[in-house]
Amino acid sequence: MPEAYAGAVAAGGGIPLSLVYTCDDSSLKRISETLNGLILSGGVDVDPIYFGEDPIPAGGEVSPLRDQFELMLAREALSSNIPVLGICRGMQVLNIAAGGDVYQDITSQLGGGIIKHRQEAPRWHPTHEIEVRRGTLLATITGADRLRVNSFHHQALRKVAPGFTISASSADGVTEAVESQNYLFAMGLQCHPECLWKSNPLFLALFEKLVEAARLYCVI
Repeated sequence: MPEAYAGAVAAGGGIPLSLVYTCDDSSLKRISETLNGLILSGGVDVDPIYFGEDPIPAGGEVSPLRDQFELMLAREALSSNIPVLGICRGMQVLNIAAGGDVYQDITSQLGGGIIKHRQEAPRWHPTHEIEVRRGTLLATITGADRLRVNSFHHQALRKVAPGFTISASSADGVTEAVESQNYLFAMGLQCHPECLWKSNPLFLALFEKLVEAARLYCVI
């Protein structure tokens, strides 16, 4: 687990643990039984085979073992109502696991008018704004209707999974956050809040809410 994720979880009051990839059903079940909460972290592209497509030329690196493990774990977490926070790639994994899909490359598939979503500035530096929809859990947690975020992706959600709703988007219409009211806590963010919480406490509040949901999961 990268230090930024571990630090954010600890700052939010939780105890971070790293998981080793496995696609063995019994091992995966035992892993899920030990978890009180789950973060699906950022990383390489999700193989488009998992949403029924062949790769396009603009697609990037994939990790087959990681894809299998995280998709299986995400489905297990949702079915068990384990609190889940998906970050960047993790939001895409969560969406695919729940029945949605993604653009393999937003620049080539969405065309003109796209803002720069793969920044060259440091990870702690927010480079564009997103609009948070009123009445969403994200709005409740942050108390904001707009947030400035960092951005390190060339893929994005296309069809949002059934049961999930868009809770934030950027000026070009790209989905920046999703959530579902059908679970104790299920949220995805396209930005990297683990790199932003030290300078903006609104992002720390996301990890605090995840830990709060994990504690509640322990007693229900």
